[in-house]
Amino acid sequence: MGTTVGTTTGTDVPVDQRLCLALYQASHAMDATYRVLLEGYGLTYPQYTVLSVLRQDGPSPVTGVARRLGLSSNTVSPLLKRLEAQGLLTRRRSVGDERTVLVELTDAGRRLGAEVDDVPAQITAASGLDEGQQAELVGTLHRLSATLREGVERTAPEG
Repeated sequence: MGTTVGTTTGTDVPVDQRLCLALYQASHAMDATYRVLLEGYGLTYPQYTVLSVLRQDGPSPVTGVARRLGLSSNTVSPLLKRLEAQGLLTRRRSVGDERTVLVELTDAGRRLGAEVDDVPAQITAASGLDEGQQAELVGTLHRLSATLREGVERTAPEG
């Protein structure tokens, strides 16, 4: 039995017209585009996003980086370890709170960050969207994400 959305059931909507598949395909296309743009710098997309956050925010706690990226600290920590091994950032315990780990770009990390400064403009160009269309789409996707998260939180079993 299909799930009812308005007056349309899930089985009435062709698979290639479903929102989930369109988002999945767009995500894969975006990943592929970033892969091509970043491979010459030795960065993956997740590593690039960490560098971008640290360039914008400066030294930050691991939890702050994770929050900005919408990820868990457990997901971000391995990325930080790899970036540290590459000499792009340092991790150190906070003097005021030993439980807090602060991350900061090294000089090499700042240089690499500056080298990839034009990646957002290249992505915009590759997308075929102008800046206004891109901003509108980003806003729509943020609202969609928030709505879906709220729905999951409302229906998740307590425990």
